[in-house]
Amino acid sequence: MTGLAVLTIVRNRAAHLDNLVEGLRRSSHRPDELVVVDMNDAPMAPPLAEFPVRMVRLETDGLPLAVARNRAAAATTAAHLLFLDVDCIPLHDCLSSMRSTLVRRDALICADVRYLGPDDARDGWTEAGLLAAGRPHPVRTFPVAGVRRERNPGLFWSLAFAMRRARFDALGGFDERFTGYGAEDTDFGFRADAAGVPLLFVGGAIACHQHHAVYDPPLQHFADIVQNARRFRAIWGRWPMEGWLTAFADMGLVAIGPDDLRIVRAPTPDDVARARVS
Repeated sequence: MTGLAVLTIVRNRAAHLDNLVEGLRRSSHRPDELVVVDMNDAPMAPPLAEFPVRMVRLETDGLPLAVARNRAAAATTAAHLLFLDVDCIPLHDCLSSMRSTLVRRDALICADVRYLGPDDARDGWTEAGLLAAGRPHPVRTFPVAGVRRERNPGLFWSLAFAMRRARFDALGGFDERFTGYGAEDTDFGFRADAAGVPLLFVGGAIACHQHHAVYDPPLQHFADIVQNARRFRAIWGRWPMEGWLTAFADMGLVAIGPDDLRIVRAPTPDDVARARVS
């Protein structure tokens, strides 16, 4: 296939997937294929769409992001890959802007993600309403139009990004040694940068991130984050996810040394509950 495939992974967020599909349906450029990696507790039915949908079942108790994204990429033969988190609603020109950039540039490209409040993507949402409500990321700044080269590979964000299949394959996809949640996307950004692949932020390619409860810091992924931070440090000589690791240290959960990360104690259920931000 020479076209564009949208790839997403789902774990118990069917309503969010419905909004993602509706965003694709309203797009000026619809995908040639939607690949859904189904990690739900029970297998889900394919979403209804006017474009082909390919379902990939991945049985898991956790959130193996590197494995899931690689499975999604392996399930399509499309020349251009657009990874969208299931929480994202692509707006009207998002796909066309991302695809046209990939046609011109062999790069790792990121869409402009805007963050929505709890009721902003309710039934009957409009693009104008999402744009009015969505807040830009405080650190990742995007041009109004065109592209901006980002020199810091640590600012690569896997919520909404695209790449040519040939380049994705040449990089070997996501490193599946990063198990579960955390640092697998930062490692991917660093490997792309080391291979000379530019990181581009694309103006006008907007995806709106649907609200959901989060944990700050994400204590529900504590073990994964610690293990993946150690692996990242061994590869790149620096700590990733520094904000989260510092928060863990401030809570007395870890001790961070020059070259080691030691678990002092695991978070308790009460610790996790207090970290939940609705």
